[in-house]
Amino acid sequence: MSSALMSVYPKRLSVAFVKGSGVWLWDTKGEKYLDALAGIAVCGLGHSHPVVTKIICEQAGKLIHTSNTYQIPEQEVLAATLTRVSGMDQVFYANSGAESNEAALKMSRLYARKKGNSKPIVIAMKNAFHGRTMAALSASGERLQIDFEPLLQRFIHIPFNDMEALKASSEQHKKDIIAIMLEPIQGDGGIQAAKPEFLHAIRRLCDEHDWLMILDEIQTGLCRTGPWFAYQDYDVLPDIVTVAKTLGNGFPIGAYLSRGKANDLFSIGKHGSTFAGSVLACATAITVLTILEKEQISAHVRKIGDYLMQRLTKIFAKHPHVVSIRGQGLMLGIQLDTDCRELPHVGLEHRLLFNVVANDTIRLLPALILQKQEADEICSRLLNVVNAFYAARSL
Repeated sequence: MSSALMSVYPKRLSVAFVKGSGVWLWDTKGEKYLDALAGIAVCGLGHSHPVVTKIICEQAGKLIHTSNTYQIPEQEVLAATLTRVSGMDQVFYANSGAESNEAALKMSRLYARKKGNSKPIVIAMKNAFHGRTMAALSASGERLQIDFEPLLQRFIHIPFNDMEALKASSEQHKKDIIAIMLEPIQGDGGIQAAKPEFLHAIRRLCDEHDWLMILDEIQTGLCRTGPWFAYQDYDVLPDIVTVAKTLGNGFPIGAYLSRGKANDLFSIGKHGSTFAGSVLACATAITVLTILEKEQISAHVRKIGDYLMQRLTKIFAKHPHVVSIRGQGLMLGIQLDTDCRELPHVGLEHRLLFNVVANDTIRLLPALILQKQEADEICSRLLNVVNAFYAARSL
């Protein structure tokens, strides 16, 4: 059957799901799959969480959307929780991670104008992924930018964790730099974590020169790596942090949070969004954060993340094709010695869902409610998947 859908995604895997519960999904044929991807770190509380489902249904039955023309009490409640757990001051709502990053970059231009900087430069990282809108794309890695030139100007990309490059760029362009933007852990870039000294150096530079430190925690935020936000394990505090994914557990919502010198830069009319911060979106996000806090998901992720890492390390310790295993919490990567972009197809045969980033790294982003038995099952199935992949290659 022909499709009217635009072909903007890689060839989709030959499976469609009709039901989910926790870390499990069922396809149209009734087959059961272990989901170690969680909608790409979105369904942090698992599929069809009963409390989240209930609030969505109840709120949709009362009111879905009114617009930001009017007061929305749910926005205030959600903002109070977000600022409390993050250490930030103010919140702007968006509909996605890309929109949140777009707003942060747009706002950095206002900060530059306030300082009399007419040609602001943002330092970003190579192999970064910040989204596919134009400003977010301009801040992302070169691979994503192909065929979209001319991009927004005044971005300088340096190698992730490269202290010498950071120092050189900061010295060369210090009169024009206005912000440094990065992910604490590069997800699409292969599950590469920032070195503590790298983040601390960025914080010092931003303090010394009055620049903005922007952290993209779209994927790492809200307990994915253990703490509420990954930067809290680094003992740094950004000026702006962006968040989405887990925030709605599948319902679209994003936000960017600011503090100190990054506050109050958007004056009336300078930015906005028709759908952002709707009653339904905020009610859902309030429920998600309440569950994360009430069920102490942060502590659970630290514990189960350590357990999963230990199990993966033990199972693949002597595997001839595994280069490294890395990550934090429930954001883990297993790097293989060859291009393995076709591996998710093999995963389907073993009823295990994951994806591949940086062409050679298996990315695991299971729901934050993962239990030991399910972690063991991920390890067992993944070993079978990797072995089957290499066995087929040797034929």
